[in-house]
Amino acid sequence: MSDILIRPEAPEDEPTISALIAAAFGPGAYARAAFRVREQAPHAPELSFVALLDGAIAASVRLTPVTVGADAGFLLGPLVVDPPLKSRGYGKALVRHALLEARKIGIRFVILVGDAPYYGPLGFVPLPPGRVRMPGPCDPKRLLVAELEEGVGASLSGMVAGRLR
Repeated sequence: MSDILIRPEAPEDEPTISALIAAAFGPGAYARAAFRVREQAPHAPELSFVALLDGAIAASVRLTPVTVGADAGFLLGPLVVDPPLKSRGYGKALVRHALLEARKIGIRFVILVGDAPYYGPLGFVPLPPGRVRMPGPCDPKRLLVAELEEGVGASLSGMVAGRLR
């Protein structure tokens, strides 16, 4: 991935990232359970990144602080890639980078609602069925966790909620 540069998200990136999110998820995005959680707390700028290609934002990933029951962690997403640039690995590079940075500062886990075939190779595994709930409709098979502290996923239980820091 030598053709991209990954850097932390900056405030001036907001309009471009918002446009990418609108293009990727459409007007119904905010009815989704993960977006409901993101409405409860702002994403963490120090753990949100953009991929630049020729100086322009090609992709974005955000991490939002959450609780699952009494445990503190982060929710990954949205992960968005400029549609003409999909399937080039930019999204996966951003997820790997975000998880590495989260691990460096002692984050125990990152959860997301996503497809296991895409996120599995990046370190995400399904959560035990019925133990973790989202505030809205969510297919439990799509609720995944990256254990940045080994074994933490098995102990997670409760409702996912945005966490103010």
